[in-house]
Amino acid sequence: MAVLRSEVVKIREERWIKHYSSSHDILLVGEGDFSFSLCLATAFGSATNIVATSFDSYDELIKKYKKAKANLAILETLGATLLHGVDATKMKISPHLQCRKFHRIIYNFPHAGFHHKEDHPHLISMHKNLVLGFFRNARSMLWLDGEIHITHKIKPPFDSWRIQDLASNCSLYLIECADFRIQDYPSYKNKRGSGPRCDKPFHLGECRTFKFKLFPDATITHSTSQNYFTFNDRVNDGRTLQGNMIRNECFKMFDGYLKHVEDTLGSHSYDVFRSVREALRHGFNAYTHEVPGRSLSGYVANLEELHRLNILRSQRLRQMLLSVDHHQL
Repeated sequence: MAVLRSEVVKIREERWIKHYSSSHDILLVGEGDFSFSLCLATAFGSATNIVATSFDSYDELIKKYKKAKANLAILETLGATLLHGVDATKMKISPHLQCRKFHRIIYNFPHAGFHHKEDHPHLISMHKNLVLGFFRNARSMLWLDGEIHITHKIKPPFDSWRIQDLASNCSLYLIECADFRIQDYPSYKNKRGSGPRCDKPFHLGECRTFKFKLFPDATITHSTSQNYFTFNDRVNDGRTLQGNMIRNECFKMFDGYLKHVEDTLGSHSYDVFRSVREALRHGFNAYTHEVPGRSLSGYVANLEELHRLNILRSQRLRQMLLSVDHHQL
């Protein structure tokens, strides 16, 4: 019995490799031959916490990379979820990812393809559109305390991608820019990914892992004279983005509902089921009537944002309760 208990402890033991833990739910995007996913899984002793995706189909992968088939087989044995044909700029509506949340979303060396020389303005624009589309999808797939990691070259012309600015446009802020050393990830092989030399490594040079989070804990201030909440998101350089979330479409759809939650907190007559049902109906009508032809998937994306807002609202309500003078109760 003691031996069995010891084995259970070993299974549950948290393991780390650099920035990643076996306790994290991890999504890997744009994997080449899946050697990075395999590196993490090997370090963890399991891949049950890993979802690894590729833009290529399975058949394309095993044709492009000589070790892809073996790497995928090992990952499957270790319990990984493997998805192919996943576009990083549309992944949040993928049937297998729609309702998933992650602690870490990783995109190593995003690249739009070898269509021009790397310093060509059109190719740089393609790269930036790829990263921007990735950020827009990934931000809605994070747990509130989750992080998005992009590993990227930092020397010209790659610095002209301005990754930090792209992230800021998606309500993400930089928390760390860590040196990337491929030696820290045994068995990881970076790949060119396209063209006749797709299975060959590319020169890394000086690289960083950029770590981003959602604009933090957006402090919520209540204005008693007006029927709305003001969200003040402060980023690490002291700049303040006021009203971003008020202008957010989701907030426009659900502001009345969120205010109602606060006003009725603790009321015996509060019907949670009816309130939520009415909020969903009102929100869907507002969403579809504003622009004809909108799809259900877009509404679902707004519901995900509502979930984030509700978490923030819960934090605010908790602050209100803690600030009550207990002697007055």
